[in-house]
Amino acid sequence: MDNLLALAADPAAWFALATLIVMEVVLGIDNLVFIAIISNKLPPERRSSARRFGIAMSLVMRILLLFTISTLIRLTTPVFHAVGHGFSWRDMILIAGGLFLVYKATTEIHHSVDPDDPGEKSVGVASSYAGVVTQILVIDIVFSLDSIITAVGMTPHLPIMIISVLAAVTAMMLAADPLANFIHHNPTIVMLALGFLLLIGATLIAEGFGFHFPKGYIYTAMAFSGLVEGLNMYARSKRRESGDAGH
Repeated sequence: MDNLLALAADPAAWFALATLIVMEVVLGIDNLVFIAIISNKLPPERRSSARRFGIAMSLVMRILLLFTISTLIRLTTPVFHAVGHGFSWRDMILIAGGLFLVYKATTEIHHSVDPDDPGEKSVGVASSYAGVVTQILVIDIVFSLDSIITAVGMTPHLPIMIISVLAAVTAMMLAADPLANFIHHNPTIVMLALGFLLLIGATLIAEGFGFHFPKGYIYTAMAFSGLVEGLNMYARSKRRESGDAGH
């Protein structure tokens, strides 16, 4: 208790907490896009439940990861070398997660372009409740791994890390349903979101091979694309209004 009171009175601790919360929330955007895409494959009455359960389970998983700090640090130690690069467990997790995202985004784009292709249904992951929750958990490990390792490097205080994770997951819980509903009711946004996942998957693979891309560049490109699509949506709505007025 004395340690917690000392942290509460330390301005540096509050600065670290604010920084970690912002970082966790920003890095959770791509996670939310994936959750929205995958959960919308379920029947409407089960989507919100799957999103909330998957995010709640990911919160438990993140906190458990924080209690294994020594293991997390060892994840960045190379375990073998190939093509001139030392691969750590972190690298292999990022590569596997990136390949999974590229696969999911590609199959979803194919389904959006040709929804009646019988071959696509046989290779896709089953859209069951358990399957959706499992995919949310798996991809959350990939998306949260770097942010948790960064948090460990930014502060030695476990309570600060746990509070930042709680705040970020709470924000995800609040934003999950509105974002998923918005994507579901705007088909062009679905394709844009899938393009984001394809970009993020390729970035994760590159990170696993030692090529670092500043996240700010990626999120700026995503924000610009979203702004352009927002202007297109506004233009389409104005044209519909003009058409209705003409009749």
